[in-house]
Amino acid sequence: MKPERIDLLVHNIGVLVTMGGRPGPRRGREMSDVGLVTGGAVAIADGKIVAAGAEADVRAEIAGLPVERTLDAEGRLVTPGLVDPHTHLVHGGSRENELVLKQKGLSYLDILAQGGGILSTVRATRAATEDELYEKARKSLDIMMLYGATTVEAKSGYGLTLEDELKQLRVTRRLDETHPVDLVSTFMGAHAVPSEYKGRSAEYVKLVIEEMLPEVKRQGLAEFCDVFCEHGVFSVDESRAILAAAKELGFGLKLHADEIEPLGGAQLAAEMGCISAEHLLAATDEGLKAMRDAGVIAVCLPATSFNLRAKSHARARDMIEEGVPVALSTDYNPGSSPTESLQLVMTLACLHLGMSPEEVITAMTINAAYAIGRGDQIGSLVPGKQADLVLFNAENLAYVPYHFGINHVDTVIKKGRVVVAGGRLMED
Repeated sequence: MKPERIDLLVHNIGVLVTMGGRPGPRRGREMSDVGLVTGGAVAIADGKIVAAGAEADVRAEIAGLPVERTLDAEGRLVTPGLVDPHTHLVHGGSRENELVLKQKGLSYLDILAQGGGILSTVRATRAATEDELYEKARKSLDIMMLYGATTVEAKSGYGLTLEDELKQLRVTRRLDETHPVDLVSTFMGAHAVPSEYKGRSAEYVKLVIEEMLPEVKRQGLAEFCDVFCEHGVFSVDESRAILAAAKELGFGLKLHADEIEPLGGAQLAAEMGCISAEHLLAATDEGLKAMRDAGVIAVCLPATSFNLRAKSHARARDMIEEGVPVALSTDYNPGSSPTESLQLVMTLACLHLGMSPEEVITAMTINAAYAIGRGDQIGSLVPGKQADLVLFNAENLAYVPYHFGINHVDTVIKKGRVVVAGGRLMED
């Protein structure tokens, strides 16, 4: 149905990345086809895309309709709003003290075994009030939006008691209601075994299954359930039990899989029908094939492996060649990846994962959208989808990851409304 007017016409776009194409996450060579248009425009009405493509075609399509506002892109690169499909946004405290420990050679699991890592953040999160957690997360969400993120997944997992997990999830819901960025909530009570359950992981798994999951579902605080399946955290069998209980309750499933050791997490994600498997540095060929066949999206987190000084990174090239859809994320968290910048992740994905700029933008838009169950609403600039756009101070796609360490975003449009202009947040 044709609108009565155009609320916003973005014109004089140098290069427009539409990500147009078939529905569904992109695989293999499809990840290089980003729907580039030179000299483009985007017409928006009621927060949705009306038309996107060559400027002459867009103007012809909206001919006769009044245009309330125009925005001159001044030859900039324009892409769909970036989607961050894996973050631990809501947390207390900070862990800069672990930088020196890493320099001394301590591994992620070594620090966790000493009561640091996740357990350190658990203590800080439990001690923080809901308002304190909200203000801290809001500031990070502002930074994410300034760097081009328009939709962000947020996991719990730093409470590890029923009430503290609910506290985190309530903060996520409040942010979703008050901040321009859309949040997708994931319950991750199985992020670590809390100190009070040390040596009694089976009892904690029972708590997650019998008390936490049903209450989170009853209150409608999360859409997905995630589990950290790793040596020293939750075994494959424990992870399977939690995911099965979550599935029975109607949660979508995600899995931290094969980050450090090849436990078979990728195969478990395929077996359980997870929408995505995350990390995957140690995933085997068999695991990747299982994910491909089950349609599980691989969410790669190169900032995490970079920050942990890992000797190897997720095998994104093998995943793409195998036909596994690949998404990218910051994994923003206070320990292993304390960055809100998807633009940094772009650079790391090119340099350490061997991905092309085209594959990277696919992984941060349409594939990331499908990794959080939003592929039918966001991730590409096609008629009917949400009008989430980013205008970069760049003339082409490759320039953004090439020129690293700065913020290239000039303008962010969320649901048809300009929320960042000139690289600054707009006042409500």
